[in-house]
Order: sequence, then structure tokens, then C-alpha cells
Amino acid sequence: MRVAAGAARRFLVARHFLAPARSLRGGPDAVLGVFRRLGSIQFDPIDVAGRTHDLMLHARVADYDPAWVDELYERREIFEAYNKGLSFVLASEFPWFRAPLRGSPPRVLADSPEVAERVLERIRAEGPLSSADFEPERGTTLDWFGVPTNTVRAVLEASTYMGALGLARRDGKRRYYDLLERLLPPELLGRKVPLREQLRHKMHSRYRAHGVLGASAGGDIFGYLGPAKPIPEWPGHPGRTALREELVENEELVPVEVEGVKGKRFVLREEVGLLEAPPEPPPSVAFLPPFDPLVWDRALLASLFEFDYVWELFHPPAKRRWGWYVLPMLFRDRFVGRIEPRIDRAAGTVQVIGLWWEEGFTPRRVDGFVEAMRDALRAYLRFARANRVGWAPHLAAERRLLGAKP
Repeated sequence: MRVAAGAARRFLVARHFLAPARSLRGGPDAVLGVFRRLGSIQFDPIDVAGRTHDLMLHARVADYDPAWVDELYERREIFEAYNKGLSFVLASEFPWFRAPLRGSPPRVLADSPEVAERVLERIRAEGPLSSADFEPERGTTLDWFGVPTNTVRAVLEASTYMGALGLARRDGKRRYYDLLERLLPPELLGRKVPLREQLRHKMHSRYRAHGVLGASAGGDIFGYLGPAKPIPEWPGHPGRTALREELVENEELVPVEVEGVKGKRFVLREEVGLLEAPPEPPPSVAFLPPFDPLVWDRALLASLFEFDYVWELFHPPAKRRWGWYVLPMLFRDRFVGRIEPRIDRAAGTVQVIGLWWEEGFTPRRVDGFVEAMRDALRAYLRFARANRVGWAPHLAAERRLLGAKP
């Protein structure tokens, strides 16, 4: 199947609920609708402009409230799992995400067995606990994923990674852990899914989340899925290539060629009709976070959208072209710039400290853009529970165009 570039762009924004932005209504049920379409949503605790999963949902769900995800979490309709990084996943898909796919338990469990046993016994007896409910312990393992930490916290996270514990709730950045059997129903816990089926489901979930992924997209898109070909270090693993070929043979994925994009791409079988006749997106602006699935594939952004996006969080300040937490701005089916907002909750303001337009894009000359941008800023203020926008001094022209109270 061959697809024109414009059709591919319109397809992507439509299947991502961004044509127009913030159009889904229905509170927590609308959030569940996003999960059912995209499968999983990445989580990241950085909260200077809003957490990444909240920003991703805010771009799609009208008047989105972060409390809705907390409600779904407490109702056990979603849970946390590793799927291209830490993600929220529908609880009904737990059997496919229940444990790591290979390897031995994290070293901290072997190095500090007494601490691990004490932690599990207290949770078993007292219910959900956080690392703050324990006295800090020093064991032989004091480093967890490259970050110094106390052994209790490492044990809690390792036990969750291995499937003994689960996240009962979050209180801000504090995580409360409980026995997994108290968090999910027996029918989910009792279902055993073969390794190959788990892997195939996880690979399908990546294509489901993005929409037009290739066979070997760059970055970490296929992280946690193992090697492309079978290797001794992954016994029993068929390799990603074989898994993808199975999905194509089963007609779950359909190969496509997109105008101007190198390599074969794949779309979900049930979305071929939308790809053949995507709607024209109305004027709306969405601010997308760094882990939004639409921006996963940086090479596709460059070739299909002609948009160069790099998350510069880990770049030294002198080497940043933009800022360290910058959100791409989508208008209709094109990326037209990037914005760097900061939420000051104490002052009730959103500070815009950076705003960059793409070359050749002049906001006031594009039909429908200014009002769409004002609407996006108004929605973002409601999301941030703020009442005004503060503009950096060098953005005086943008302030006059878009207003302190858009």
C-alpha cells in the first residue's frame, strides 16, 4: 500500500485524537478511550510543565484533570509496567506485561536478602507502604539504575520489577507498594501467557501506540523487546524480526510505503480505512510532551513532518538550541514550533520562558492559528490551575499577539 505524505500526516493526527486537539469528552472514560486506542502511555516524574502522561492526555481529552488517572489507578483499571520505559497499561493486559522477559533478579535482592524479607513482611502485615515508612538501610548495593539510593527503596523497586509487588498508589512523587495479589483480580494473576505471545503482544503495542512505525525505528522504541535476531544471551527469544513477520502474516500489521519516507512502515489492519481517507484536520494547537507516541520516531518527524526535535534535557546548557523541557506545537497536521512553559503553582501562573517558530512560519499570517493558539493557552492554564501567562521579556511580540490572559 502506497500513501501520500499529506495523507500519512492527516492519518496520524486523526488516529492520535489530535484532529482537533482536546476533543474527547467524558472524564475518566475518555482517558480509558485513549488507552484502548494506544495501549500504553509512558510515565515520567518530571513535573515542570506537567508530567508527560498528563500532558499527553491533556492534548487529547477536553478539560483533562490529572486526578482522572489517579482514579483509574485506584480502580485498578490501569497499572504500571515496562513497555518502552515505565508506562501505564490497561490492567486487562497484565498477563502480557507481568514480569521481565529474561535475566536474573536485580542484584539488590541477592545482596540484601534480609532487607528484602523484612520489607515484604511489613507490607504483608500492614498494607501499602512507601520507602519513607522504613528506616534507611545500607547494603552492598547502593546504586539503582545509576542513581545512589538506600537499599529499601532499591528492594521495593526490584520486587516490583520482578512481580512480587505492585504500585498501590502515588502521592505526588511518593510511591506506595503492596502485594500484587491484593491489587489485581485472581483471573488476571492466574493467567499464564507464553513468552512468544508476550513478546508479540508487546511489539504490537508499539505499532498500536505510534501508528506508522518502521521495522527498526531509531532510539529506544523497541526497548525491552530483546534483539532483532535470536542470540544465546536470550534463550527462547525468536527475535523481533520473526515477531514482526508473524504480525504481518496474521494480518495484524499491514506494510505501507509513505511518500518521502525511507523504508517500509506498518499500520494496524483495523486502521487501513482511516489511512485511505483521513479527514482534513480543523485548526487547533496541541502541546506535546517529549514521550508522546506521536514524537517517538524522530526520523519520521524529520522526513514526514520536516520537524527536527531533540529532547535537550541531557545536553549541557551551552549546547542547547532551545531549552531543556520544550514541547513541540502541532497545528492542524504540521509542527509549527516549540514552547517552553513552566508552571508556578504557588503564584498561579504559567511562565513561557521560550517560544520558537519553525522557519517560514509567521503566526499572524496563518489562517486560524492565532485563535487556535490562544485556545491552547487557555486550556493549558486550566490544566495548570493557573490564572495568567507570564512571558519572558524577549517574547514581547508574542505577548502582544497572544495576550497575558489569552
